[in-house]
Amino acid sequence: MTKKYFGTDGIRGRVGEFPITPDFMLKLGWAAGMAFRSMGACRILVGKDTRISGYMFESALEAGLSAAGADVMLLGPMPTPAIAYLTRTFHAEAGIVISASHNPHDDNGIKFFSGQGTKLPDEIELMIEELLDAPMTVVESSKLGKVSRINDASGRYIEFCKSSVPTSTNFAGLKIVVDCAHGATYKVAPSVFKELGADVTVLSAQPNGLNINENCGSTHMEQLQAAVLAEHADLGIAFDGDGDRVLMVDHTGAVVDGDDLLFIIARDLHEREKLQGGVVGTLMSNLGLELALADLGIPFVRANVGDRYVIAELLERNWQVGGENSGHVVCFQHTTTGDAIIAALQVLLSLRRREESLAQARQALRKCPQVLLNVRFAGGENPIEHPAVKEACERVTLAMAGRGRVLLRKSGTEPLVRVMVEGDDEIQVRGHAEDLAKLVTEVCA
Repeated sequence: MTKKYFGTDGIRGRVGEFPITPDFMLKLGWAAGMAFRSMGACRILVGKDTRISGYMFESALEAGLSAAGADVMLLGPMPTPAIAYLTRTFHAEAGIVISASHNPHDDNGIKFFSGQGTKLPDEIELMIEELLDAPMTVVESSKLGKVSRINDASGRYIEFCKSSVPTSTNFAGLKIVVDCAHGATYKVAPSVFKELGADVTVLSAQPNGLNINENCGSTHMEQLQAAVLAEHADLGIAFDGDGDRVLMVDHTGAVVDGDDLLFIIARDLHEREKLQGGVVGTLMSNLGLELALADLGIPFVRANVGDRYVIAELLERNWQVGGENSGHVVCFQHTTTGDAIIAALQVLLSLRRREESLAQARQALRKCPQVLLNVRFAGGENPIEHPAVKEACERVTLAMAGRGRVLLRKSGTEPLVRVMVEGDDEIQVRGHAEDLAKLVTEVCA
C-alpha cells in the first residue's frame, strides 16, 4: 500500500502547512498511541531538536498520546540516535523524535523508533495512517496516559557514547573543533569528547529556536574550516541539527565526507579482523569508495539513498557498517541507527590506533570527480521520467564510455531533483551535470 503521510524519513514539511500543524500532531499522537496500545501496555518516549516549533508539537503529541491511554516520557532536546537508544533502555514501546534534521528552523517533522530502537515496520506506519483517517476518541479518565520527564537523559546518553570505545581510551593531546549546528547535540557532544580527554573548541552551541543549521553544522562547513585553521586544530567535527549526520575537516581545512569516514571505520575494523561482512553504501556513494574497499578485499553493495534503506540492507545481509556520503554512518556493532557522535568516535579511535592524521587516513581513498546539483521540483509531472531527460541521461552515459555514471533522483525529504554525474574527467563531469540540471529545470517550468 502507498503511504499517505510517511516518507522515507518520517513525516516532514513546513511548519504551519499541512501536515506539520498542531491539529495534525494532536491526531498523530493519538493515532500512534492507539496503534501501540493495541499491542498491550504503552509507554512512549518523546524527544526533539532545538527548533522553536518543537515546543508546540511536543505539547500536541503529548495530548494526543495521553488521550489514547499511552504514558509519555519527555526527553527534551536530544540527538535522534539518543532517542533510539533510550527507547531501548527504558523498554518503551516506541520513541518519537520531533525534528527536521538538517533543514532550516521553519521546517519540522516526526520520526518514529520501534521498541528495539529501529525504524518502524511498514505495517505499523500503515496502521497509524489508517487511524489518522478515523474519528478521534478519548479513553476514560482513569485510563488516560501519564506524562513524566526523564531528567538524566543527557547523562545516560553521554555514558552510552563513551562506552562505544575501550575504557582505556584517552584522547589527550588531540585538539578538535566541534560544530553542533545550534542543534540537538549542543549539550552532549562537547561533553563526550571532553570527558575522553580531548582539547575541545565548541562552535554553534547556543540554540535560540531559530538558528538551527543556519550557516553552521554539516550543511555549512565554512565556519568549521576557518576555525580549524585558526585554532591550529588536529581536526573538526560537524553535526547536523538532530545529530545523526557527521562530517569532518582535516588539519588543512579540507572537508572529509561520509564516504571518507565510512572507509576509515571499515578499514580499521578489517585490519583488526572485526568487520562482519562488508559495507553498504548508496547510489550516491563515490565510485572511489567502492574501488578502495575492493583493494582491501571488502565487499561493497549499494542501497537506495536514505539511512532507512542502508539499515535494511545491513539487516538483510547481517553486516554491521554502512552509510551515506551526506554523513549518515551506521555502526551496528554499537547501536541500532545512524549515530553521528559514535561514528566520530570510531574515526578518532582509528586515527589513534594507526597514529596518523585525518588527512593521512583519507589518502587511501581516491575519489572520482562527482558533481551534485539540486533542482527545485514544484510537483506535477515527474521530470526524471520525461522522455527528453531520459534520452539525455542515456546520451551522457554513452559519452562517458563506461568511465562514469549518471543518477537522477527525487529527494525523499525536500521538493528537489538531485542530478549527479560522476567520472574521471572533472571538467567533462561538471559540464554534463550542468546540462542535465538545465534540462530538468526547463522540464519543471
